[in-house]
Amino acid sequence: MRELCSELRDALNDIVLSSEVPGFTLALQSYWAQQEQLLTPSCVVQPRSATEVSTIIRTIIRFNAEARVPHGIPCQFAVKGGGHGHVVGVANIKNGVTIDMGAMKAVTVNRGNTLTSVGAGAKWLDVYSKLDALGLSVVGGRLSGIGVGGLISGGGMSFYSPMFGFACDQVDNYEIVLANGQIVNANAREHPDLWAALKGGSSNFGIITRFDLKTFKTNGIWGGTVVQPVQTLPQQINAFVSFNNASNYDPYASVINTYVYSRQNGWLVSNILVYTKPQASPPALEPFTVIEPKVLNTLNVRNLSSMTLELNQFSPLGARQLFVTRTYGNDLDLLKEIFATANTTLQTIASVPGLQYEVVFQPLPPAITSRGAATGGNALGLDPAAGPLVIAEQGISWTNAADDEAIASAAKAVFDKVDQIAEQRGLLHNWIYLNYASEWQDPIASYGRTNVVKLQAASSKYDPEGVFQSVMPGGFKIFAKNDTSITP
Repeated sequence: MRELCSELRDALNDIVLSSEVPGFTLALQSYWAQQEQLLTPSCVVQPRSATEVSTIIRTIIRFNAEARVPHGIPCQFAVKGGGHGHVVGVANIKNGVTIDMGAMKAVTVNRGNTLTSVGAGAKWLDVYSKLDALGLSVVGGRLSGIGVGGLISGGGMSFYSPMFGFACDQVDNYEIVLANGQIVNANAREHPDLWAALKGGSSNFGIITRFDLKTFKTNGIWGGTVVQPVQTLPQQINAFVSFNNASNYDPYASVINTYVYSRQNGWLVSNILVYTKPQASPPALEPFTVIEPKVLNTLNVRNLSSMTLELNQFSPLGARQLFVTRTYGNDLDLLKEIFATANTTLQTIASVPGLQYEVVFQPLPPAITSRGAATGGNALGLDPAAGPLVIAEQGISWTNAADDEAIASAAKAVFDKVDQIAEQRGLLHNWIYLNYASEWQDPIASYGRTNVVKLQAASSKYDPEGVFQSVMPGGFKIFAKNDTSITP
């Protein structure tokens, strides 16, 4: 790997960082999850343009092709966008090359204010701080520190999703570097099969270097965080199920219903409520706003930068992280079962140092799942005919690696039990949201065989040697792990 890093340095000079320089350590410290921070690559490369990304890929592929690798094992790489992933190795790599896209964070708006071009290394605050000043917005992330690339590549839930669908549904064009180093655009006119595959297909086809996002006018939002005692749980779940089940679903309204446990505070309820118009106390969110008492209430008229900065403070860097997710039917009793199961299972890990444990419910109504068809379709495989669904998530942070196994075991146990209950009641849905999936889950397979075959066909066409299946080992792949062929 030292020889490869040396060749990259010869080609790209000072954007190649080795462990001896301060910038190397800073690059590792910028990851959100401790597990990713602790992986040490042989070098970090920080490209400033698609051309430099192309040079990196061509150099790695040529180096491997010339068999200058120990024991015939190819030198591998990872790609970091915002670095907010929780799965080990998804954006960093031990003894490989980490391509850090952070320098590519330019945000530009076209003359007609209809498209915003965003570099793949940007975070959502970079986008919103630019657009808020212009009275514009895009369908994007809900925390300021999340990377644009990772969120969109996995689908992307947004406060604007009930109006426009997933973030990937609103990508007009991707600029992407393919496995052979070619720089292409993927959109409805050029490489439309690749464009469709990139809408939810994650990092399986190349390195995206720019997103061109459909852009619309806004004059602000109303929203904030409301924290309440856990004794209000029955009212909270009633309000959530009713909200998600509404036949006249208000497309401006969004809810993230979270139950948070810490050793200091026990259980609390934390609702993130957003209305994407500057209208205070809209009727659609009234079932939540009338619940009393309130421990904290930050609801006010504001811009998206302010809202996402507020939420980001609850997600600091440096702890160990695990997410795991399932999708269920919108059922009152089942959501209560999820919380009760989580509360019981929590007792096995309650003494873990630094533990914060969250159970999160997010609505996934037809108002969201039906939007993609109008913009060329996506790879996610969701059918609005399934009716209102619920994305259920466990988010766990803790301090020490010694507790990893206990944390993962507890998280699995919760959804294993709930899955059995949900299946018996006809409420289990196969879909797994990639951005919340844990390493033992297979979100790509959950898109359904038809979509997986399309993704595999796109991979075979644009990456025939399987570079982004094996030479970049991190992330969720579109071929089974024991499938060494590259043909569908």
